[in-house]
Amino acid sequence: MSITMYQTTVPVLVRALTNLSGVLAKGAAHAKDRNISEEVLLHTRITPDMFPLIRQVQIATDMAKGAAFRLAGEEVPAMADDETTFEQLQARIAKVVEMLKGFKPEQIDGSETREILLKTRAAELHFHGQSYLLNFVLPNVYFHCTTAYAILRGVGVVLGKTDFVGKPE
Repeated sequence: MSITMYQTTVPVLVRALTNLSGVLAKGAAHAKDRNISEEVLLHTRITPDMFPLIRQVQIATDMAKGAAFRLAGEEVPAMADDETTFEQLQARIAKVVEMLKGFKPEQIDGSETREILLKTRAAELHFHGQSYLLNFVLPNVYFHCTTAYAILRGVGVVLGKTDFVGKPE
Protein backbone atom coordinates (compact mmCIF):
# COMPACT_ATOMS: atom_id res chain seq x y z
CA MET A 1 0.00 0.00 0.00
CA SER A 2 1.37 3.40 -0.91
CA ILE A 3 1.22 6.55 1.17
CA THR A 4 -1.00 9.30 -0.17
CA MET A 5 -0.39 13.03 -0.25
CA TYR A 6 -3.14 13.53 2.32
CA GLN A 7 -1.56 11.00 4.72
CA THR A 8 1.79 12.73 4.32
CA THR A 9 0.27 16.16 4.88
CA VAL A 10 -2.62 16.49 7.31
CA PRO A 11 -1.87 13.87 9.99
CA VAL A 12 1.86 14.66 9.98
CA LEU A 13 1.32 18.42 10.31
CA VAL A 14 -1.41 18.02 12.92
CA ARG A 15 0.95 15.86 14.99
CA ALA A 16 3.82 18.34 14.69
CA LEU A 17 1.62 21.27 15.73
CA THR A 18 -0.04 19.31 18.53
CA ASN A 19 3.39 18.44 19.91
CA LEU A 20 4.46 22.08 19.53
CA SER A 21 1.40 23.05 21.56
CA GLY A 22 2.53 20.71 24.34
CA VAL A 23 6.04 22.19 24.26
CA LEU A 24 4.59 25.70 24.55
CA ALA A 25 2.35 24.62 27.43
CA LYS A 26 5.44 23.50 29.32
CA GLY A 27 7.09 26.82 28.47
CA ALA A 28 4.14 28.77 29.84
CA ALA A 29 4.10 26.66 33.02
CA HIS A 30 7.85 27.20 33.43
CA ALA A 31 7.40 30.97 33.16
CA LYS A 32 4.56 30.96 35.68
CA ASP A 33 6.32 28.63 38.16
CA ARG A 34 9.48 30.74 38.10
CA ASN A 35 7.77 34.11 37.92
CA ILE A 36 9.37 34.88 34.54
CA SER A 37 7.56 37.28 32.25
CA GLU A 38 5.97 35.50 29.28
CA GLU A 39 7.27 38.34 27.15
CA VAL A 40 10.84 37.44 28.04
CA LEU A 41 10.42 33.81 26.93
CA LEU A 42 8.39 34.67 23.84
CA HIS A 43 11.10 37.04 22.63
CA THR A 44 14.00 34.72 23.41
CA ARG A 45 16.07 33.61 20.47
CA ILE A 46 18.96 31.19 20.08
CA THR A 47 21.24 33.79 18.50
CA PRO A 48 20.72 37.45 17.64
CA ASP A 49 20.21 36.74 13.93
CA MET A 50 17.44 34.16 14.43
CA PHE A 51 13.76 34.79 15.00
CA PRO A 52 12.41 34.68 18.57
CA LEU A 53 10.14 31.95 19.90
CA ILE A 54 6.95 33.75 18.98
CA ARG A 55 7.96 34.03 15.30
CA GLN A 56 9.09 30.39 15.19
CA VAL A 57 5.55 29.34 16.14
CA GLN A 58 3.97 31.73 13.63
CA ILE A 59 6.14 30.40 10.80
CA ALA A 60 5.53 26.74 11.72
CA THR A 61 1.77 27.31 11.68
CA ASP A 62 1.90 29.35 8.46
CA MET A 63 3.89 26.60 6.73
CA ALA A 64 1.48 23.90 7.86
CA LYS A 65 -1.61 25.89 6.92
CA GLY A 66 -0.17 26.93 3.58
CA ALA A 67 0.69 23.35 2.67
CA ALA A 68 -2.83 22.01 2.98
CA PHE A 69 -4.46 24.93 1.22
CA ARG A 70 -1.96 25.06 -1.64
CA LEU A 71 -2.02 21.30 -2.19
CA ALA A 72 -5.83 21.46 -2.26
CA GLY A 73 -5.62 24.27 -4.83
CA GLU A 74 -7.23 26.78 -2.49
CA GLU A 75 -6.30 30.30 -1.44
CA VAL A 76 -4.30 30.36 1.80
CA PRO A 77 -6.06 32.40 4.49
CA ALA A 78 -3.90 35.11 6.04
CA MET A 79 -3.24 35.38 9.74
CA ALA A 80 -2.28 38.63 11.47
CA ASP A 81 0.89 37.48 13.28
CA ASP A 82 -0.09 39.64 16.23
CA GLU A 83 0.21 37.13 19.08
CA THR A 84 1.85 38.40 22.26
CA THR A 85 1.12 35.63 24.79
CA PHE A 86 1.41 31.87 25.12
CA GLU A 87 -2.39 31.72 25.22
CA GLN A 88 -2.65 33.52 21.88
CA LEU A 89 -0.05 31.21 20.34
CA GLN A 90 -2.03 28.22 21.60
CA ALA A 91 -5.17 29.66 20.01
CA ARG A 92 -3.29 30.12 16.74
CA ILE A 93 -2.08 26.52 16.78
CA ALA A 94 -5.59 25.28 17.60
CA LYS A 95 -7.05 27.33 14.73
CA VAL A 96 -4.54 25.93 12.23
CA VAL A 97 -5.03 22.37 13.49
CA GLU A 98 -8.78 22.83 13.04
CA MET A 99 -8.21 24.11 9.50
CA LEU A 100 -6.02 21.11 8.70
CA LYS A 101 -8.54 18.67 10.10
CA GLY A 102 -11.17 20.26 7.85
CA PHE A 103 -9.47 18.87 4.73
CA LYS A 104 -10.67 15.62 3.26
CA PRO A 105 -8.31 13.18 1.55
CA GLU A 106 -9.87 13.78 -1.86
CA GLN A 107 -8.95 17.48 -1.63
CA ILE A 108 -5.23 16.76 -1.32
CA ASP A 109 -4.69 13.32 -2.84
CA GLY A 110 -3.49 13.54 -6.41
CA SER A 111 -1.69 16.85 -5.81
CA GLU A 112 1.78 15.36 -6.40
CA THR A 113 2.19 17.25 -9.67
CA ARG A 114 0.08 20.32 -8.84
CA GLU A 115 2.07 23.44 -9.63
CA ILE A 116 2.79 25.49 -6.55
CA LEU A 117 4.03 29.07 -6.80
CA LEU A 118 5.34 30.73 -3.67
CA LYS A 119 6.22 34.39 -3.69
CA THR A 120 8.78 35.35 -1.09
CA ARG A 121 10.57 38.63 -0.47
CA ALA A 122 13.62 37.26 -2.27
CA ALA A 123 12.14 35.27 -5.17
CA GLU A 124 9.33 33.30 -6.71
CA LEU A 125 9.64 29.62 -5.89
CA HIS A 126 8.15 27.03 -8.24
CA PHE A 127 7.36 23.52 -7.05
CA HIS A 128 5.31 20.49 -7.89
CA GLY A 129 3.11 19.35 -5.01
CA GLN A 130 5.16 16.41 -3.84
CA SER A 131 8.50 18.24 -3.84
CA TYR A 132 6.84 21.26 -2.20
CA LEU A 133 5.60 19.07 0.65
CA LEU A 134 8.61 16.81 1.10
CA ASN A 135 11.47 19.17 0.34
CA PHE A 136 10.11 22.53 1.52
CA VAL A 137 7.13 22.34 3.88
CA LEU A 138 8.06 19.42 6.12
CA PRO A 139 11.69 20.51 6.62
CA ASN A 140 10.52 24.05 7.41
CA VAL A 141 7.81 22.97 9.85
CA TYR A 142 10.23 20.69 11.66
CA PHE A 143 12.97 23.34 11.65
CA HIS A 144 10.72 25.93 13.29
CA CYS A 145 9.20 23.45 15.75
CA THR A 146 12.71 22.26 16.65
CA THR A 147 13.92 25.81 17.09
CA ALA A 148 10.96 26.63 19.37
CA TYR A 149 11.78 23.50 21.40
CA ALA A 150 15.47 24.47 21.55
CA ILE A 151 14.71 28.01 22.69
CA LEU A 152 12.58 26.76 25.56
CA ARG A 153 14.99 23.96 26.44
CA GLY A 154 17.80 26.51 26.43
CA VAL A 155 16.08 28.64 29.07
CA GLY A 156 15.58 25.65 31.34
CA VAL A 157 12.16 24.31 30.44
CA VAL A 158 12.17 20.60 31.24
CA LEU A 159 11.52 18.98 27.88
CA GLY A 160 12.45 15.62 26.46
CA LYS A 161 12.47 13.96 23.07
CA THR A 162 8.93 12.62 23.60
CA ASP A 163 7.67 16.19 23.98
CA PHE A 164 8.88 16.88 20.45
CA VAL A 165 8.09 13.64 18.63
CA GLY A 166 5.07 12.62 20.68
CA LYS A 167 4.10 9.22 21.95
CA PRO A 168 3.93 6.27 19.55
CA GLU A 169 0.48 5.62 18.17
